[in-house]
Amino acid sequence: MGPPEPKQRFEEIYDAHYPDLLAYVRRRTGSPDDAADALAETFTTAWRRVGDIPEGDEARLWLYGVARRTLANKHRDETRRTALAVRLRAELTVWSENVVEDDPDGIRRAFMRLRPDDRELLSLISWEGLSCEEIAKVLDCSHGAVRLRLHRARKRLARELNSAGLDMARYGSRAVALAKGQL
Repeated sequence: MGPPEPKQRFEEIYDAHYPDLLAYVRRRTGSPDDAADALAETFTTAWRRVGDIPEGDEARLWLYGVARRTLANKHRDETRRTALAVRLRAELTVWSENVVEDDPDGIRRAFMRLRPDDRELLSLISWEGLSCEEIAKVLDCSHGAVRLRLHRARKRLARELNSAGLDMARYGSRAVALAKGQL
């Protein structure tokens, strides 16, 4: 009788070593979800490399090695994400401080008082430079709907600027660019 089929071999390895691997990853992770992710990744690797898995008790040791590398990769990814988040937070803090200093007339504050849909629409046209046809594709609506929404958003921005004692005619599209911190 020849060697077992890959599926049968994987099932045998899984059944024999699942409890040990579960205990291994649970002791090295902070949550059941993290343990489940590490275990799933370990057995996914085992499935892809079932032909490389040694026989007998060596299979368990091989799986421990895979689980160890999986956990190390996850830790490295988390460290990178944390470092990136810290760096972005610092950059955004500086950016926000500069925007407030660059907004002596309160244009950004007026812009931020608009509904999110209005801000997005005005940003797409002013900041991203999209046409009404392109915005219609982004928003998955008709060209006419975009024109109507844009008209209403501009009117609401004019009201906000007016209520802040600012003249929309004086600022025009510059108001949206300033509000987004681009000028």
